[in-house]
Amino acid sequence: MPNNPGHTFMIATRYENMEPTGEARGLPQPPLALPAPEGAPLIPLPGIGEMEPPALSLHQAIANRRTGRRYSEQPLSLSELAYLLWATQGVQQITTRPTTLRTVPSAGSRHAFETYLLVNRVEGLEPGLYRYVALTHELAQLQTGPEKAEEITAACRNQKQILNSAVTFLWAAEVERMTWRYGDRGYRYLHLDAGHICQNLYLAGEALDCRCCAIAAFDDKALNDALGLDGEARFVTYVATLGKKVE
Repeated sequence: MPNNPGHTFMIATRYENMEPTGEARGLPQPPLALPAPEGAPLIPLPGIGEMEPPALSLHQAIANRRTGRRYSEQPLSLSELAYLLWATQGVQQITTRPTTLRTVPSAGSRHAFETYLLVNRVEGLEPGLYRYVALTHELAQLQTGPEKAEEITAACRNQKQILNSAVTFLWAAEVERMTWRYGDRGYRYLHLDAGHICQNLYLAGEALDCRCCAIAAFDDKALNDALGLDGEARFVTYVATLGKKVE
């Protein structure tokens, strides 16, 4: 941060009645993304350049977009999952600031979300829980087996589309990554950012002949516990199921 008292004052008083932020107080910036969990198996994802871009136009994707809770038994390919992750949280550049520039907008380029995946039907992946490691475009395998699907479904008030989805996206906020710059107002920006991410999932999914269903009705504690999150510094904000369309 520049050694400039005027700059510091501007940040600290950016909003009325806001306490000086961590940035204004000269605290270190939080990491741009969580590292891969120690000891977790890492699965490289196909690069976006290895997949032919979907032929569906943006106009068609917007016009055709519908929420869907029923999915076919057809699995996603690993390339299709990689495309969806790129479309929702793909890192395009790391700036000298430093920030990440991604495929979705974020307040101040804070990009405070981590993507967890409940995988049911993806070619080449065992069913279970994963986390997207955005900076290296990899998946960290957290837990395999069917138990986690049942636990997450129960935490989401038994919405059966979770069990029937090819994959369920769970977006967890890293609070300090946002509040370091914006203080308490950052909580509002987290929810705005979550909407940007989920909308990209809907449109990218439409391009892959998928349906998507956003979910905000869940038991916060039960779902955070299922992902190993403390519910304060890190918590689930939004969930979405996705799978191939039923003919």
